[in-house]
Amino acid sequence: MDLDAVADELYALRPEEFTAARASAVAAARTAGDREVAARIGALRKPSLAAWVSNLLVRSRPGEVEPLLRLGEGLRRAHQDLDGAQLRELSRRQHALIRALSLQARQLAAQAGHPISESVQREVENTLHAVLADPEAAEAWATGRLAKPLSAAVGFPTVAGAVPARAGATAPGRSKPAGKGRAVKDGKADEQRRRRLAEARQAAEAADRELRTLRDGAESAGRAAQEAKQQVERHQQRVDELAEELERARGAHQQARFAERTAREEARAADRRVREAARKAASAAERLERLTSSEP
Repeated sequence: MDLDAVADELYALRPEEFTAARASAVAAARTAGDREVAARIGALRKPSLAAWVSNLLVRSRPGEVEPLLRLGEGLRRAHQDLDGAQLRELSRRQHALIRALSLQARQLAAQAGHPISESVQREVENTLHAVLADPEAAEAWATGRLAKPLSAAVGFPTVAGAVPARAGATAPGRSKPAGKGRAVKDGKADEQRRRRLAEARQAAEAADRELRTLRDGAESAGRAAQEAKQQVERHQQRVDELAEELERARGAHQQARFAERTAREEARAADRRVREAARKAASAAERLERLTSSEP
């Protein structure tokens, strides 16, 4: 039995289906004689709601995984070499991208029958922040098998503390070194800084494009959700109307049955009266016949 395949199947399930499916997989592995695999399957943890939503985002939006991972790599490479203004701009863009992704995740969860609270959405956002800041978190998130939400052990430093020293600047109390070797070194550092800055800008532009795409998708999903809500309301109104019609029909049916019983009883009573009248008529005719026959 393939442990990875089983794990993929389990973490693709809804949270309420996980435990029973895991027990079934453990039993199947034991039946197949794979006791070690059975033990490892049994050790797989049921995902929390926030982890399940994060997994759902990865599995339902695979096209969003790689751009976010590339953005995280660019941010981690370039962070120490960017100036304060660029860091602030990148921070703004990354927060906007994470917010858009978390909104998509919330919509996916609602569509899957598990609306989430603001606190759970914040856990999803914290997981996405961890993906940008921590390569190990990014790798774990991309598998779609999280059992709990992630948080970065070490986040990006603040903008004020992240601005690097300018090329050629000297520390307090030290003399400025001179010489051709230092000039060459500074030139290489400047070139490396410019290259990383260009990479970070490319990553930021890609993040902007992804953000626009995600916003368009979120707007489309919002419109679809509104249309679906309106359709549900229309159907509910029709159901209510049909329920009223059904109630009226039931009342009319009961009245018709009552009228039928009444008419049947009246028919039986009339039949009895007819039989009684016929009996009396026959008796009177017989009496008349006797009186007529006895006359001289």
